[in-house]
Amino acid sequence: MLKVPEHQVAGHIASDGKLGPLVDDQGRFFKPLQGDSRGEHEAKFYESFTSNKMVPDHIHRYFPVYHGTQLVEASDGSGKLLHLVLDDVVSGYSNPSVMDVKIGSRTWYPDVSEGYFKKCIKKDRETTTVSLGFRVSGFKIFDHQESSFWRAEKKLVLGYNADGARLALRKFVSSNSPADSNSTPPNCAFASEVYGGPNGILVQLLELKEWFETQTLYHFNSCSILMTYENESILMKGGDDDVQAARAQVKLVDFAHVLDGSGVIDHNFLGGLCSFIKFIKDILQSVDKRDETETSPLENGN
Repeated sequence: MLKVPEHQVAGHIASDGKLGPLVDDQGRFFKPLQGDSRGEHEAKFYESFTSNKMVPDHIHRYFPVYHGTQLVEASDGSGKLLHLVLDDVVSGYSNPSVMDVKIGSRTWYPDVSEGYFKKCIKKDRETTTVSLGFRVSGFKIFDHQESSFWRAEKKLVLGYNADGARLALRKFVSSNSPADSNSTPPNCAFASEVYGGPNGILVQLLELKEWFETQTLYHFNSCSILMTYENESILMKGGDDDVQAARAQVKLVDFAHVLDGSGVIDHNFLGGLCSFIKFIKDILQSVDKRDETETSPLENGN
């Protein structure tokens, strides 16, 4: 039995009779092939990427596993439609906090239609895409205090400036209730476990960056980084188990606009990724400084 994904935070959402992705209870994600050749283009990318021996093995783990295509009943009631079948990258989590970040200083690319170009450039300029090289597209946080999910309103998210994006990234790893963050600054209580550490988000992003510094196989236009972790498990464990408990995960998603790299480095994605990494590093450094300030009186015997 297919159902609407509970933890989707951006993109086309299958609700109120609209066409969008579905999931099953076996850990599979069914994404309808988009019209005007985009869906077919994304399927061809997955087929190419999956079989491309020039892609290092360790890089494959940052992409959803592809299981081909399948005809299933569409979410909008229009009958059977061809869907991409992928791993549901959040199926292993009970109460995941999830953030979708679109990478690149532009989402358009050469040879697109004038209508698509105008649509993209308008959104790129109205968000932080042009100014920062990335934009937060959506996120939800499991509020352990309320034992419920808090979701950022789409209109507010798309209106973020640089400070808004920074605040969202801090809020994403905080233990105080996200609903109260307008009056109480995010405490970044989970930053060290989620963004930092040997298995944290930063290490994963740096590994991707190293590949993008040399890879010329593909140009990843309008792709997103999906960050996932589980804050409840951090609170239940302590000491050396913290990083493992967070189960911080980075995945690249949305490949309807990927182009052949033609031997050229993907500077658009790489530049946006570097900018995003700097924001993550800045948060970790601010947390380290705060911790040093809080512990220094004890170390001095005061």
